[in-house]
Amino acid sequence: MIITPCIWLVLASLAPSVLTQNIVYDSIHNATPIIGTWSSGSKSVVTGAGFANPANMSFNYPPVTGISYSFTDDGFYEIARYRFNGNGSEPTCITGVINWVHGTYELNSNGSITMTPLGDGYQQVQDPCAAVSNFVENLNITEFYTQWRIFTDPTYGPKLHLFQYDGAPLAPQFQVSTTPNMLPTQPLRNVTPPMTGSLAVSFLGVNNSAPDARRCTAAVLGAAGLVVLSVASIVI
Repeated sequence: MIITPCIWLVLASLAPSVLTQNIVYDSIHNATPIIGTWSSGSKSVVTGAGFANPANMSFNYPPVTGISYSFTDDGFYEIARYRFNGNGSEPTCITGVINWVHGTYELNSNGSITMTPLGDGYQQVQDPCAAVSNFVENLNITEFYTQWRIFTDPTYGPKLHLFQYDGAPLAPQFQVSTTPNMLPTQPLRNVTPPMTGSLAVSFLGVNNSAPDARRCTAAVLGAAGLVVLSVASIVI
């Protein structure tokens, strides 16, 4: 999955949220609380110090792709993602995207999740067919997940399912630890604080095919007013 040259912004109607610890786990969430660290596939992608180095905006590349989400019991989250996006018209033009972000989350009363970043997230994009083939940029978007579910796999134990803003499922994640494996839950590099508003955004990838992809600005009008998110790139 890949999006337009900057970020795919999606407006969503968010229901009132409740504190994380007050959520009542029903029949589709009752295997275990969401607290802890989760990882897909071979579990080679895991949040924490082994994945990202925010101080210099670098990554420790895992051997294979995957995603990992961590949640604390006091409302903080961290995400690590490493993906390859195919190109149907140009099979040799495979885009690699690796990113890290953290912030605060809310388990909403309608069963959805809202994740609001602290503003210091970042990602590296590699596209051999683009005008700029390798760059690092800020990643500062609020993400909205319509559903989340936890089941018990008979072989691998608790399994987390997250569904994106459009209902599309992410790869299932298995519990790596009941204790969240995360970097400190505070801004870890000096960036402009994130802007807020009635906006939900889902990150799927980046397409750097446009010549001006080094810098772009996406603006949307939310229910609470105009919200502008800027993405600035660093060519490496």
